[in-house]
Amino acid sequence: MKELLEIIARGLVENPDKVSVTVDEPNERGIIVYHLHVDESEMGRVIGKQGRIAKAIRTVVKARAVKDGEKVQIDID
Repeated sequence: MKELLEIIARGLVENPDKVSVTVDEPNERGIIVYHLHVDESEMGRVIGKQGRIAKAIRTVVKARAVKDGEKVQIDID
């Protein structure tokens, strides 16, 4: 899941070396939180107009998580 998120984000930004993903342990509800870190100057590329790109990223990753039987949350930092 982490690799999928990194691949998607690196395809969107101009400086893919500054993309990183950290993963928290599952919380009490079994949700795994993924933190996507990008350069501050490229936040707009990852979020998109009215959050459309961020919503699409979350949709793709959550679809994969459902297939794997996981519950995930994506935070863009």
